Amino acid sequence: MTATALALTLAALLALLLIIAAAMSLHVVTQYEKGVVFRFGRVARVREPGLTAIIPIVDRLRKVNLRTVTMPIQSQGIITKDNVSVDISAVAYFHVVDAVKSVVQIENVAAAINQIAQTTLRKVVGQHTLDETLAETDTINAGIRSVLDVTTVEWGIEVTLVELKDIQLPESMKRAMARQAEAEREKRAKIIAAEGESMAAAALGNASDTMMAHPLALQLRNLQTLIELGVDKNTTVVFPAPLMSTISELGRFIEHETSGADRMTGARATLLPTSPTVVADTLPVRP
Repeated sequence: MTATALALTLAALLALLLIIAAAMSLHVVTQYEKGVVFRFGRVARVREPGLTAIIPIVDRLRKVNLRTVTMPIQSQGIITKDNVSVDISAVAYFHVVDAVKSVVQIENVAAAINQIAQTTLRKVVGQHTLDETLAETDTINAGIRSVLDVTTVEWGIEVTLVELKDIQLPESMKRAMARQAEAEREKRAKIIAAEGESMAAAALGNASDTMMAHPLALQLRNLQTLIELGVDKNTTVVFPAPLMSTISELGRFIEHETSGADRMTGARATLLPTSPTVVADTLPVRP
């Protein structure tokens, strides 16, 4: 091998080593990441997004994702405070706020958040009754988040939101709740009907007072009733009359008829003869 060939080989090897060293030392940290540099196993610095260089073999770069992670919490069998068994699933949203703690303090952030979220969900829901679990989901969500924040702050994680996603009830409880809802609707319907009757009675009382003060109003109402009856072109015409006046007129008619009958009976008694002798004397004698 000539000296020229040897020089070319060494140059090629050197260029290859430089390319390998550059590939090992140059890294790109994207906008949603931060780079944690370990030098001989110790945290050296945190690199911001962009092109960064490290010392090969000496340094090691660990990229940490800062984006919000959506983590579904699988359905958990929970017994509520009033001893009702329910299956509840949820979803949690979290993101890294301290890249160094998320790498040093915890081995697997996602697995840790998932496990602590499941246990916290069972703990918080178990402190509420079924009605509170169904009606006060915001309170339960806030309670789960507050418990998670206390634990995850040491890991450099912030839980931004926890929401109950699905609540599965036993079939027997669904039927009982359906009967309860039906009874509640019937109660409201009866109350509304009673309130309507009360308002209608009050309105009718006011209307009757007005008609008593203005008799002509009753006649106008009667004419209005005739108009309403005549809309359908009925063959029967009804003439409404005031009930009390009709009863009084009927009473006067019966009284008049009774007194007239008494007078007729007295007149007949005076015209009839009192003895057979008088009848014989009054008869004409024929020749």
